[in-house]
Amino acid sequence: MSPRVVALVGGVGGARLAEGLAAVLPPERLTLVVNTGDDFEHLGLYVCPDLDTVTYTLAGRAHRGQGWGVAGETFRTLDVVRELGGPGWFQLGDQDLGLHIVRTDRRRRGDRLTTITREVAKAFGVEHPILPMSDAPRPTRLRTREGEWLDFQEYLVRRRGTPRLSAIESTGTTVATPEVHAALDAADVVCLAPSNPFVSIEPILGLSGVRARLARPVVVGVSPIISGRAVKGPLAEMIEDLASVPPSARAVAARYEDVLDGFLVAPGDGYTSAHTVREADVLMPDAAARAAVARELLALAESARR
Repeated sequence: MSPRVVALVGGVGGARLAEGLAAVLPPERLTLVVNTGDDFEHLGLYVCPDLDTVTYTLAGRAHRGQGWGVAGETFRTLDVVRELGGPGWFQLGDQDLGLHIVRTDRRRRGDRLTTITREVAKAFGVEHPILPMSDAPRPTRLRTREGEWLDFQEYLVRRRGTPRLSAIESTGTTVATPEVHAALDAADVVCLAPSNPFVSIEPILGLSGVRARLARPVVVGVSPIISGRAVKGPLAEMIEDLASVPPSARAVAARYEDVLDGFLVAPGDGYTSAHTVREADVLMPDAAARAAVARELLALAESARR
C-alpha cells in the first residue's frame, strides 16, 4: 500500500508537484496543504493565488503556458477597471473573478476558508484534499533595502520582484487549522514542494504545531534551484538578500535542515549532507515529467526511511 503523504505547496512549482503526486497517489493517500501567505484583498475581493493555482491545476483548468490563471481566460472586466482608472496591475480574469466573488461573499457570511476551498474543489471535480494552511489571514511582508515594507503581491506582481530585500516577516494568525494538524499526524511522508522557501513553505512551517509534527514522518523535498538559477520567480535573488549565500539547492535545503530527511536535486547539484541527497531531472514542464518527479520523490522517501 502506498504511504500517506502530505505535501506542503505554494506557487507554480508547488502546483506542478501537486499534479504529479495526484497522478500517482489516490485521494485517500494524499493531502495538499497550501500556503496562504500571499492571500490579499483586491478590489474588495479576497484572492488566494496559491490555493487557486493548485485547484485550477488539479482541475485541468490552469493556463499551461504561464502556470497560473485559467485557460482560455478573458479580461473584459479588467479592461473596464483600467478604463476607469482603477488598479489593473493584478491580472483578474473574468472566470477567475467568479471564484473570488463567491469566496469573498462566503467569508463575509462566516464560512471557514477550509470549507470554501473544499467545496470549490469538489465543484471543479478535484478529488484530492486541498487544505489552506490557516483559516485566518497570515500575510507575508517584505522590506526593501530602502526600508519600504511591501505586501507580497505588491512586491511580486506590481513591482515584478525587482526590489532588493533586507527582511521578510509573516503577520496575523499563527494558528494552523485542525485539518492540517490531523493530516500531519496521520502522514507517513511529508513532501516539501519545489516552492520558494521564504514565501511559500516557511509560512506553513512557522504555524504553531506544524514543525513539531514533522519529527515522526519522513520529510523529503525537491529543489526549486537548478544550477544556481530559480526555475521561476525571484528566489535566487531572495537567497542572496535574505540568506547571504549564493543560490543553490544546498542553500534551499539549509532552510529545512532541522526536519529534512532527503532532498531531490538536479543533476550536478548534489552535495554532502546528513540527509540523503539524490540527483534527478527535477524540471517539470509537462504532466509526464511531474509524475516522474513525484515517483522519484516517493522513492527517495522510502530510501530515507530505511
